Amino acid sequence: MHIAWLGKKTPFCGNVTYSREITNALMSRGYKVSFLHFGQENDDSIDDPYNAEVNLPFIYKSQIYTIPTPKSSQILLRSLQELQPDLVHASLTLSPLDFKLPEICQQLNIPLVATFHPPFDSHWRNIKSSTQYLTYQLYAPSLARYNKTIVFSQLQRDLLIKLGVAPQKLAIIPNGVDTDKYKPGQSYFKQQFPDHHLYVYQGRVAVEKNVESLLKAWKLSSLKNDSRLLIVGDGHLTPNLKGNYNQDDGIIWLGAIADETKRIDILRGADVFILPSLVEGLSLSLLEAMACGLACVATDAGADGEVLANAGIILSTQGVTTQLKTVLPMFSHHPELSSLLGKKARARILEKYTLHDNVTKLEKLYLSLHNRILI
Repeated sequence: MHIAWLGKKTPFCGNVTYSREITNALMSRGYKVSFLHFGQENDDSIDDPYNAEVNLPFIYKSQIYTIPTPKSSQILLRSLQELQPDLVHASLTLSPLDFKLPEICQQLNIPLVATFHPPFDSHWRNIKSSTQYLTYQLYAPSLARYNKTIVFSQLQRDLLIKLGVAPQKLAIIPNGVDTDKYKPGQSYFKQQFPDHHLYVYQGRVAVEKNVESLLKAWKLSSLKNDSRLLIVGDGHLTPNLKGNYNQDDGIIWLGAIADETKRIDILRGADVFILPSLVEGLSLSLLEAMACGLACVATDAGADGEVLANAGIILSTQGVTTQLKTVLPMFSHHPELSSLLGKKARARILEKYTLHDNVTKLEKLYLSLHNRILI
């Protein structure tokens, strides 16, 4: 089967990781995959294994959304006509092109699948989550025209049904992680801090990630001198936060790290992973940390609370600083807690959130849609 995948290659974010991991897994199972993405001609890499690659022109592109040029939809239509795929899978990039895709695929009689990533907080407890709710309201009528939309949790499915998407149009396929790559093991990074207890945050440094609440809690917790907080990621808030929270507080800013091997090495060397987000979908960073055997602390935003059930510490998205001020010292004073929760986290991933199971469910969905078109 030939899959035309519409996704992201840059800038680095969860959508990029999702597209890379899924398409590589599909190709390893014998699928033909063509990759369509917003990029310039010189964005191509000679190492890309795709059967074909198409750059769609854009005016602006960020980790959150993309603004295509007016001719991008024409290029997409022409490319699909030439490629003649059996199915189109769009890992939605939050762009106006997302709304034109159903019409294009219906015109070509090609089944269309979407993965809907936008984060949410099911309780709508803050301004940021209310803003995300508008994204769901905006997309729901369009998603109803896709043959199938993949969501990560029952909460997300219920929300879209409430907004008018038919239940049969929605499929729950949680994110998955490659547990052969992401697993406990030796860490060269740990050799820099052999006697330290390492806490780590990995993700964008943005308002919705609520990193400042973590930094405040860290400063207020007055942890032992052998504790360090690693911040892996970058964003527009970084300069201001680094000025107020720095190495004097035991905080180490590592910046954005695109090299997957380095990120895995850091995770293996850490003891505790913290994700203080106000809104989430299903965090790949959380899954990766759990797979590496870290004790995990995360808010119940999006599906993260569902993932961590009985395998980590779940916080409310309200009063995160106060909660973390209580939780963080627990790991410092009781190091055995990190080991216990780390084993539970790894077991939880193996039980329900492996990339292998994710792709197998995706295959079944593809075949059902392809067979329906043939009939």
